[in-house]
Amino acid sequence: MTVHHLNQLLLACSLVLLVAVAAVRISSRSGLPSLLVYLGIGIVMGADGLGHIHFSNAEMTQVIGYAALVVILAEGGLGTKWKEIRPVLPSASVLALLGVAVSVGVTAAGAHYLTGLEWRQALIVGAVVSSTDAAAVFSVLRRIPLPARVTGTLEAESGFNDAPVVILVVAFSTAGPVEHWYVLLGEIALELAIGAAIGLAVGWLGSWGLKHVALPASGLYPIAVMAIAVTAYAAGALAHGSGFLAVYLASMILGNAKLPHWPATRGFAEGLGWIAQIGMFVLLGLLVTPHELVDDFVPALLIGLVLTMVARPLSVLVSLLPFRVPWPEQALMSWAGLRGAVPIILATIPMVNGVDASGRIFNIVFVLVVVYTLVQGPTLPWLARKLRLGGGEEAADLGIESAPLERLRGHLLSVAIPEGSRMHGVEVAELRLPAGSAVTLVVRDGKSFVPLPTTVLRRGDELLVVATDPVREAAERRLRAVGRGGKLASWLGANGAGASGPG
Repeated sequence: MTVHHLNQLLLACSLVLLVAVAAVRISSRSGLPSLLVYLGIGIVMGADGLGHIHFSNAEMTQVIGYAALVVILAEGGLGTKWKEIRPVLPSASVLALLGVAVSVGVTAAGAHYLTGLEWRQALIVGAVVSSTDAAAVFSVLRRIPLPARVTGTLEAESGFNDAPVVILVVAFSTAGPVEHWYVLLGEIALELAIGAAIGLAVGWLGSWGLKHVALPASGLYPIAVMAIAVTAYAAGALAHGSGFLAVYLASMILGNAKLPHWPATRGFAEGLGWIAQIGMFVLLGLLVTPHELVDDFVPALLIGLVLTMVARPLSVLVSLLPFRVPWPEQALMSWAGLRGAVPIILATIPMVNGVDASGRIFNIVFVLVVVYTLVQGPTLPWLARKLRLGGGEEAADLGIESAPLERLRGHLLSVAIPEGSRMHGVEVAELRLPAGSAVTLVVRDGKSFVPLPTTVLRRGDELLVVATDPVREAAERRLRAVGRGGKLASWLGANGAGASGPG
């Protein structure tokens, strides 16, 4: 590649990114996951589109797709709130394991008997489409308030079920007879255990190091966090464990560790996540040849119908039966099983391994993902309202950014008071921060001043709070509690849960 070729490549990539960013506006208004827009861009640039770019390297697509999935899972883990998924971990884990098994079996049977696929090919299709996609689900669901149990279960399931599905697809795509079911289960359990152990260890060590070592520049914290997350994936994969589970768990620990400069880190991770999604889906759009999809359109619709109307609801019902989840929540979880990045990437595995009819498998999965995302995506908010699962408005949480003050053995907390916060109208003295912390500066309407104990805080204010290391976490808890519960937020319940009582 010459410098001239590099310039052309940079120009093309930058234009694609700009078009993709602008297209997010369209997807947000229409209620469609942005993945469909990115796939469309790739198709337009492909062999049958305006760009006439001929691309058929499935192996490169798989490698780049895996790298993109690592970034997407890391971003998802960083945004996962432990307090929301902790109560639903058992149900989400069962849904990600038993639910996947039920979905694979039912979908494979439908693919075999309805479309005539051989059992190996049917099992591959069943395994590929049994993984839900967190990015696709929450790009739609985050626009409406839902019960914490629903969002927590869906988010944890989306993070956990990639690992067993990848193992199943690789096993079914390997040449030779498929191993006995108990051997396969043993391999899945071992890989998940190794991945979980490495992910938890790397996440804990990384969070401990970032909280106790002050880096010389704030911009280094986002880079360090993402590097730790990728380290978890690589270490887990090299140890013959589940790297996808490792990166998700490590990122979840980092995301709940209250690290310094956290808003900047989240923004950096979200930006990388967008780039990963755009690049991955555009590449997948290039890989597909639209005129070859015609013959597999009806089989894809039939398999998708079995998956959506039978396999997914049955897997939810069987998995959540011991947990007594109300039927409206089960119905929404059944319909919210959106497919996105993971299934299409996994459909390249049989292509790379040379499985018979692997091109047909890819085409079926591609059509299924696109068609049923078009159906399910826009109807999810409507279904949530019909099932009366939309929650009421809650007090907005505070944006708190922490910067370490190494020499002073303290932290500088930057607190933004958003619209809807119950900290509006509270006096500085009524914050009742623990000894060793204090509000040192208030920025209001672009002007800063040192507050008095009687200064009344307002929406839109930004506060600078200095806190020593021993009381930093207590100060953050107290600030979040006042933001949710107002001046009467209970000290004993000062965890941001909104409990109120004698101040």
